[in-house]
Amino acid sequence: MLVYNALRTPDGTVIESRHRHDYVTYDDANGKSYMVDGGLDYLRRSANGDEVDLSVSLDQGILAAREAASWGSYGKNGDEPLRQIKLCKMTNDHIKACLKTQSNIHPNIKLAMQQELDYRNKRTIVLEDD
Repeated sequence: MLVYNALRTPDGTVIESRHRHDYVTYDDANGKSYMVDGGLDYLRRSANGDEVDLSVSLDQGILAAREAASWGSYGKNGDEPLRQIKLCKMTNDHIKACLKTQSNIHPNIKLAMQQELDYRNKRTIVLEDD
């Protein structure tokens, strides 16, 4: 179950596919073209042989998933520019609110959020708003 679909090109650029059929391309400084596609549903990418696969799945465990998976947020009041927040940086209340109110969460991210809360509960980790 993918939670992050990305690769790093030789010049250090990271390209990520966030949703199904999100075909992302990049022309590297070395003159080669790179692509990634599939979001969290499937892996499709270029095969130049010099790119680094950065993809993370839940099979790798919550420690990898919590650092890789992210959620797009417009801020607590919905009035800020969109920014991606890694699960490990989201507050407990934010994760709970997403699970309760958002019907469009990809099943893989939903499961990662639930596993993140379980991980925190077992270790009595509580992240709160500043």
